Amino acid sequence: MTPRGWRVGIDVGGTFTDIVAVSADGRVASAKATTDTADALAALGQCLSAIGLDWEAVGDLVHGTTRITNAIVEGRLAPVTLIATEGFADVLAIGRQNRRNLYDLSVPPKATPLVPEEGRLEVTERVGPDGAVQVPLEKATITRVVAAVAASGAEAVAVCLLHAYANADHEKALGAALEKTHNHIALSHAISPEAREYERTATTVLSAAVMPSAETYLRQLGDGLPGGINLHMVQSNGGMASPEAMASKPLGLAMSGPAAGVTAVAAVVRDLRIDLALAFDMGGTTTDVSLVRDGEVSITTQRPIGDTPVRQPMVDVRSVGAGGGSIAAVQAGGLTVGPASAGAEPGPAAYGRGGTRATVTDANLALGYLGDGAELGAGNVSLDRAAAQGVVGVIAKELGVDPDAAALGIHRIANAAMARAVQTVTVERGIDARAATLIAYGGAGPIHAVSLARELDIARVVVPRMSSVFSALGCLTARPFYQQQTSFLMQSDAWDTVRLERVIADQAAMLSTALLNAGHARRDLMTEVTALVRYAGQSYAVEVPLDDSGDAQALGRAFLARHTELYGYTTDEIWEIEALRIGVGLKESRNSLISVNSGSGTTATRSETPCLFADAGWVMTPRHDRGSLSTGDRIEGPAIIEDRWSTVVLPPGATLDVTDAGDLLIEVGS
Repeated sequence: MTPRGWRVGIDVGGTFTDIVAVSADGRVASAKATTDTADALAALGQCLSAIGLDWEAVGDLVHGTTRITNAIVEGRLAPVTLIATEGFADVLAIGRQNRRNLYDLSVPPKATPLVPEEGRLEVTERVGPDGAVQVPLEKATITRVVAAVAASGAEAVAVCLLHAYANADHEKALGAALEKTHNHIALSHAISPEAREYERTATTVLSAAVMPSAETYLRQLGDGLPGGINLHMVQSNGGMASPEAMASKPLGLAMSGPAAGVTAVAAVVRDLRIDLALAFDMGGTTTDVSLVRDGEVSITTQRPIGDTPVRQPMVDVRSVGAGGGSIAAVQAGGLTVGPASAGAEPGPAAYGRGGTRATVTDANLALGYLGDGAELGAGNVSLDRAAAQGVVGVIAKELGVDPDAAALGIHRIANAAMARAVQTVTVERGIDARAATLIAYGGAGPIHAVSLARELDIARVVVPRMSSVFSALGCLTARPFYQQQTSFLMQSDAWDTVRLERVIADQAAMLSTALLNAGHARRDLMTEVTALVRYAGQSYAVEVPLDDSGDAQALGRAFLARHTELYGYTTDEIWEIEALRIGVGLKESRNSLISVNSGSGTTATRSETPCLFADAGWVMTPRHDRGSLSTGDRIEGPAIIEDRWSTVVLPPGATLDVTDAGDLLIEVGS
């Protein structure tokens, strides 16, 4: 093993930071620590120390973070000046006609624009949707606008000119002039080269607003890490990218942590040959749910982050404010859970750090699922059941029920919130969730997995190896991959193969640059193309993989089959490509994830403690150490399976089998 023989994945979540490290000779180490947001580099170093390593042992660091998402949700954004085509500066304020909350009239119908009116500048220029210049951009106009931006004092600049996705020359000219006075500039043709003026502008402005924070963070990591460490960032699309690439496109980091977990799920379901799976990641602050079909993650190109629509390729993860730290409260005579969270500080009352409000973790401890005195993180948190029972008792008193009923209520309401998230990625897309396998991970996911599966009538749950640090493990499964979606309109009755191939080749060459600069050989790269296809006049498109031939008949057949699957019908109308999603990356490895040790060969009960189950009452329940389980072991519920950072709850009627790779395969039962 070389001195720098360790490859390390670190995922920073809202409550816990996870680390998985693999040595050149196959050794594996993992740990979990409470998240420290004060000093990012020191926090990563503390994680490394928790597994007995220092930076000198690290060769590659693959990092996922929620820093950008948190900055957006918490409103920690840099002031931005927006430069738009004359007559289009108010597109952010106009937005769409949709109300944020259809029935709550006390909520403003639209979010406050990210750029106030005084921060929006207009330039005289015009490009048509075909890319033809209708009104040229004069040098005098550029000079005037640059001076106005300097006078505004804004820290970042967003340039979003009409139809710049078709011809970016005017944006490039403005960008070149602004670079002389500003460091943080977002150009819409580079950030989101698509039609839909409002979404493109919102995405570009938000990208500019988080650029200073992202650059500061990435610079701290780059400058603070010892030389010789290769730093990689996990993107929202599940791929891996260089810090330099992410500094110019920081929204690519917005969902990096959840995306890493779903990437690892895709590897697990390929190992187990599962056709349809639901990634279920319940952490301390939120629960993230995503669909994995045929071993491939689901990608979306538009989702809101905070109040802003973001139009960029990212793993399609739906999040709800239901995590282990979600706070329970009595409102209007009823019990609610989340979205407010106790976070890492002070955390649930059971952590002994000053928390005074009941959380999901407190309820699970009161129900007996978690062990009294169990240590979390790096051993700096010891669970206190008496404290948990105390805060749950307060909720019980407010509701006028006994403490057991209150604890069960908190647990079940958290499940209901998660069930709704599952429905958004299944039922709302015409997919029967009952046919899926639930892949449960995160610190709290395996506690709720079987009870949630029963609520959704799902028959099987898998708790993968290293489930408590699964997103960090996912960091290590990510491959270098760059992706962009661009508008490209072409109808089936006016097919132009040459034009199609030229656009794909141009985009692929641009996306390949970072990979080639990193030393990868061109022969090791592969291009993936997805066409967004619709009937002419439809509002929404269907995603269809485009093969190398670019054959219209083949694409048409695939579109009709997918349209039938989604909507139940097809017509003989003209169809068209609306956009192309093009990705370039290293050829994908289909290797299995890291396997855990085979165990000690015994499933002897470590202890028995009482646990409360909704349908069975209080039951004496065996508790097993997960590290002692071996391939082929079978456990009948009720049982608790524990490792240092995670707990699997196996209620009565459920059955657990240990697979060859160390995954726990659970038949839910009734």
